Amino acid sequence: MSLIAAEHICVRFGGIEVLHDITLSVAKGEIVTILGPNGSGKSTLLRALLGIVPVQGGRILRQAGLRLGYVPQRLQIDRTMPITVRRFLSLPVRIGEAEARAVLARVGAEGLGPRQMTDLSGGQLQRVLLARALLADPDLLVLDEPTQGLDQPGEAAFYRLIEEVRQATGMAVLMVSHDLHVVMAASDRVICLNGHICCEGTPRVVSTAPEYRALFGPGTKGALALYRHDHDHAHDDGHAHHHHEHDHA
Repeated sequence: MSLIAAEHICVRFGGIEVLHDITLSVAKGEIVTILGPNGSGKSTLLRALLGIVPVQGGRILRQAGLRLGYVPQRLQIDRTMPITVRRFLSLPVRIGEAEARAVLARVGAEGLGPRQMTDLSGGQLQRVLLARALLADPDLLVLDEPTQGLDQPGEAAFYRLIEEVRQATGMAVLMVSHDLHVVMAASDRVICLNGHICCEGTPRVVSTAPEYRALFGPGTKGALALYRHDHDHAHDDGHAHHHHEHDHA
């Protein structure tokens, strides 16, 4: 049983179809990355799955009682309103001191509790946002371009952290990225999106798919492999699942 699924969903904004006939699902414990260029509808797809954006066709299915953790793309922090990390973690549900300390330690952000949110570096802020999402003890963690603005070592460290949390908790992860160089080694599946699903499969398989090369250019060969570990998935079946589009030429 999948935790969350989309069946043939379409999303339109002002008559323009942003997402066309999308079908996907995320299973328990799976890490799925949605890749696509800017403007490809990645954030819209996440928000449709979360129920924030309505769909005009198809349907979204969620497992009963599904617990979601969401790390949004950007957090607007009011610089005139001081708020500490500890206080931020207690919004909207107050949590105890021990729980706050434990969740910060889990994401490698020990000791940040008393710090002002506005004083954090990009990497520290991402870890605090992740900590807050983990407080829900989610079955599925949803991340929208979580490493935007971080340098490459920071991105790699954040993705390793996500993999560690997945291994420790068994939660599934669905994330969006447009940066090919940091698609994590741990992704079980990569879905290439450009208004529709162009291709999907394991990272190695997708990186050689012609649809992927058409989207990202020929120079990206191997970029997906940058942070792959030695444990290449044995279930690589040697081909991506292609979604052919009809040419309306």
